[in-house]
Amino acid sequence: MNYLVLLRHGESQWNLENRFTGWVDVDLSPKGEEEAKRAGTVLKKENFYFDLLFTSVLKRAIRTADLACGVAGYNLPVERHLALNERHYGALQGLNKKETAEKYGDDQVHIWRRSYDVPPPADRTELNPDGVSESLENTAARTIPYYKEKIEPYVLQNKNILIVAHGNSLRSLVMFLDNLTKEEVLELNIPTGTPLVYEMEDGLVLKKYYL
Repeated sequence: MNYLVLLRHGESQWNLENRFTGWVDVDLSPKGEEEAKRAGTVLKKENFYFDLLFTSVLKRAIRTADLACGVAGYNLPVERHLALNERHYGALQGLNKKETAEKYGDDQVHIWRRSYDVPPPADRTELNPDGVSESLENTAARTIPYYKEKIEPYVLQNKNILIVAHGNSLRSLVMFLDNLTKEEVLELNIPTGTPLVYEMEDGLVLKKYYL
């Protein structure tokens, strides 16, 4: 048996400010730093050890990994890749969620945030100069192939793997690992700074739980 542990980064400064973040490279809030350290503490307490670490290329995930691993005493080989980045929120990036709902209506913002295949507007803005935007479906289209190509081979070798990433990139991985439908994944929320453990055997999930 081996472990695959998914860890959503601690609260970011823009989580605190209730802003759409996406690919904007903001740092952790003080609470987020504490959440990351607490994750490392509980992993150490429960005697988890890892062979490899995977993170996105965004600061809030990297810092969470660094803080958690520092507390736990891990010194792991790490691979960082944009395939594990948060969903790109397009023209909404940087906007306050409450103000956006007041402008476009609660129903429309709910569709952008929680639908499976409807991306936010892709207008070019200062925080979205390339006019990019992703739905959860688009996010899954990069995270799942990356997992299959780069991470799953180690899982099949019974390596213990830690992945530190983001709410939507991890939701798409959970969708794959748990065989969720696109309707079921919409109800899924992954808390910040709380390790989600998959106990694996030959690449198959035996059980899952939060620490």
